[in-house]
Amino acid sequence: MDLLFLCRDAREDAVIGNIAMAMRASAAGKTSGVLFTGEALAALAGEAFRWSPLFEGRPARIAITRRATAAGFPVAAERDARWTDVPRLLGAARGAGVRLMACPVWTEILDVADRLPAPLDRPSQDDVLQELTSARVIGGY
Repeated sequence: MDLLFLCRDAREDAVIGNIAMAMRASAAGKTSGVLFTGEALAALAGEAFRWSPLFEGRPARIAITRRATAAGFPVAAERDARWTDVPRLLGAARGAGVRLMACPVWTEILDVADRLPAPLDRPSQDDVLQELTSARVIGGY
């Protein structure tokens, strides 16, 4: 893998940024992935996502959601573009060739293996170590 983005925060803006950059990298011919860990993994397993304090206001969230979707990162809910749909974004990323991975350490610590969305790979610790040592690792975008 050329680029591996780490996404540990349960913030929608962090997920959008990491996936958007991984999708851009994939479109540019780079192999890319996103490793979800900590809070982000808990949110993907059913806990709540939140927004950065600067983006908590409804006008900011709507603008970000609509602009991200218009830029080719389909995070807006299909029925109502004022709301986000993270699983839709994950599916688009997977379709663009981005490898989406659940951190095996945090999957075990949080006991969420049976609640993770389908687009996430469940790699072994050895596989993740291999990716971390071979890829250029971006610590959150």
